[in-house]
Amino acid sequence: MESSPFPKTRAILFDLDGTLLDTLEDLGRSTNTILAKEGFSSHTLPTFKQFVGEGITMLVRRSVPKEISGDEAAIGRLVSALHQEYSAHCMDATHVYAGISELIAGLVKRRIALAVFSNKPDDMVKMLVSHFFPQISFFAVMGASEKLPRKPDPAGALLIAKKLNISPENFIFLGDSKTDMETATAAGMYAVGALWGFRDAGELLAFGAKQVVKRPEELLLLVDK
Repeated sequence: MESSPFPKTRAILFDLDGTLLDTLEDLGRSTNTILAKEGFSSHTLPTFKQFVGEGITMLVRRSVPKEISGDEAAIGRLVSALHQEYSAHCMDATHVYAGISELIAGLVKRRIALAVFSNKPDDMVKMLVSHFFPQISFFAVMGASEKLPRKPDPAGALLIAKKLNISPENFIFLGDSKTDMETATAAGMYAVGALWGFRDAGELLAFGAKQVVKRPEELLLLVDK
């Protein structure tokens, strides 16, 4: 589809899960492990595509039986258990999506500033980015913390723009969920949906995507316009 006009791109703000990295199997298996220990039913891996994207607490709430989802003590305990389980297994099956390395190389060649913003806990975000992209100098890598509200609140995205001293309108925000599209829109960034991720074009366009791309290399065409 045709893109809407946007100012010259100077920076790309990436989501992590479902955008740079395919983390679904490790997230799903780790969650199913803690559910099994509680005697709760597990879920198929594709089901987790609808559970992820809004942080680890929301992942737990969506995974447990409905009668448990409002029990704050139980949710807190399960969140801690999942953090521990996932930390130990977050690199078992996780991998960089095909075409992402080439995309990043193309962006670096074009001197586009790169940053990462995720609702995954900040320590995990930094660990995963460092492990899977050791040669890439991201100008900012940020995950969920007590200091900032989670996406779709735009505060984190705007903080990154301020750190880079680049106007939000000169950012493309690439993500794979409604949360990312809402964040980009609220921050005044150009929202682009990644169709290789966890959600479909209908959701991305409904929540603010200006354009959707089927393959990572298509983003370079937008940058070059």
